[in-house]
Amino acid sequence: MLDDAAIVRPEGAARSLVLTMDVVTPIVDDPRTFGAIAACNALSDVYAMGGKPELALSFLGLPSDTLGLDVVREILAGVHDVCGRARCAIVGGHTMKDSEPKCGLSVVGSVEPDAVWSQRFAREGDVLVLTKAVGTGLVGQAIRKGDAAPAWIDAAVSRMTQLNDVACELGRRHQVRAATDVTGFGLLGHLRNLVEASRVTVTLRTSDVPTLPGAIELARSGCVPGGTRRNLAYAGAVTRFAEAVDEAQRLLLADAQTSGGLLLALPEAAAPALLTALVDAGLTDAAVVGDVGASDTPSIVVLP
Repeated sequence: MLDDAAIVRPEGAARSLVLTMDVVTPIVDDPRTFGAIAACNALSDVYAMGGKPELALSFLGLPSDTLGLDVVREILAGVHDVCGRARCAIVGGHTMKDSEPKCGLSVVGSVEPDAVWSQRFAREGDVLVLTKAVGTGLVGQAIRKGDAAPAWIDAAVSRMTQLNDVACELGRRHQVRAATDVTGFGLLGHLRNLVEASRVTVTLRTSDVPTLPGAIELARSGCVPGGTRRNLAYAGAVTRFAEAVDEAQRLLLADAQTSGGLLLALPEAAAPALLTALVDAGLTDAAVVGDVGASDTPSIVVLP
């Protein structure tokens, strides 16, 4: 499974380029909010590599026979709102007729060559800081079924429309050296990619992982997207769960996220200052969720 941005450094250039693309389907009914979420989600890969988005091309697919130009305008307004906050110029785009609404961006960012974050750079003695609560896939499934409480929707939307720019900037100031964003593969799926790339083991503490309101209740009720179940099977190849971690908790950890947070690896001694800075900046979900250890066999150990 692949989910990463590409890094290139043009000959003679002072900075490396980060190239990425992502497209999502609606997780909410409001078109402007959908556009904002799609843009935040697409920009996230650039931040996950320690970079800054510079310019983007937008993509929008719609069933034009049922959704009119007013919907197009609102979706694109949401995209422009977020790209404006990110100071990322939209230089063009493409629209097409599609059977299901889809929206996303192709993004070009930049990063100093010696400051690139990668899933390959986690080291023994690091800790892992997660910057947003998980559970957007479960809440999204409840929205589609009409079973989501308004407070659950509000909490999920507030996280999905929150850029990872501040988390990236603060991470650069506090010795972060490895990172991934937490999106479609869920926390455990992205962790599998990280432990295999860095050749390490990670001990994850379930009780420390921030979760959205309603998420665990939805997992226990069976309101679970198919992608979340596939993520759990994917992560299972390298993951050992303590018996006290029940099925609902496992599904929550594997929940397929849209516009999730950053998972940052940094030396343990640097973590308290980073955590304080994140919380002071309004990222109140931020928490240390696990530890990195040496291992001949990349693995994840999940504790209660």
